[in-house]
Amino acid sequence: MTAPADGRSPIEVLLVEDDPGDVLMTQEAFEEHKLRNRLTVVSDGAEALAYLRQEGEYADAVSPDLILLDLNLPRRDGREVLAEIKRDEHLCRIPVVVLTTSQADEDILRSYQLHANAYVTKPVDFERFISVVRQIDEFFVSVVKLPPRG
Repeated sequence: MTAPADGRSPIEVLLVEDDPGDVLMTQEAFEEHKLRNRLTVVSDGAEALAYLRQEGEYADAVSPDLILLDLNLPRRDGREVLAEIKRDEHLCRIPVVVLTTSQADEDILRSYQLHANAYVTKPVDFERFISVVRQIDEFFVSVVKLPPRG
């Protein structure tokens, strides 16, 4: 991968999402705005943890710089995945943005108690969704200094 013209280095993004429509919208948002970040998708919580721990078929997986995590996932709930990530000394440094449809106060509070770095409610409108993904990208690539990949 080559660095973008603006000098920013591309980052590795792990999307943990079970809804094919939301996966497609996220992929389209990355493509439409020519985001050079690499987007890897896993569809459930157990798969996310296997990927992050480089287990089984994910033995050669690249450690992500950013995780976009849905809360309502099969096999392992997003809250469980978030708790495991933040408890693990090797994974806890990776920023996790909860990207979910839930607007429930208890989900927001619980996510921050589990040390989510941000909580974003997914817009249902495609253009707004693209805007939100672009803002997340802008913030984590241009504004924030991410820790080195470990």
